[in-house]
Amino acid sequence: MINGIYLLLGSNLGDRKWYLEQARINLINQDIKISDQSSLYLTPPWGYAQQPYFLNQVLQVSTSLEPELLMAACLQIEDILGRVRKTRYAERTIDIDILYYHDIVMATDLLTLPHPRLHTRRFTLVPMSELAPEFIHPVLKKTQSELLLECLDTLPVRKLVNI
Repeated sequence: MINGIYLLLGSNLGDRKWYLEQARINLINQDIKISDQSSLYLTPPWGYAQQPYFLNQVLQVSTSLEPELLMAACLQIEDILGRVRKTRYAERTIDIDILYYHDIVMATDLLTLPHPRLHTRRFTLVPMSELAPEFIHPVLKKTQSELLLECLDTLPVRKLVNI
């Protein structure tokens, strides 16, 4: 079985590319090693359309942090980079979601693994399929490629080149 920890980065305020860069730098500073990263993707907002488009990217990382400590580190990085939590689906400087932590399945007040909505969102599945098309969802028992083929989301996800 292919294993890994996968994070989704997203930004739709300010210099989106800079925020993604700063998130990666801050992850490294927290002893979270980035072993691979997807291309950058331009995606329309999900849930509330009246806001700027997102830049999204999936990272494969390794860390000694347990899942909830990794989530705490991600939330701390969001705070450092000025994320303000107004309402669900609101615009943000940075968003860092844990998609998968190996094949762990869990649900706590802080974290649900795998991410409970990742299989319904093209903006997650497209970069995830680029990085790890054969990674198997531990609950749905399907690869990322299969999940992408079955995804009902029709929002466009455009790969950016030379930015």
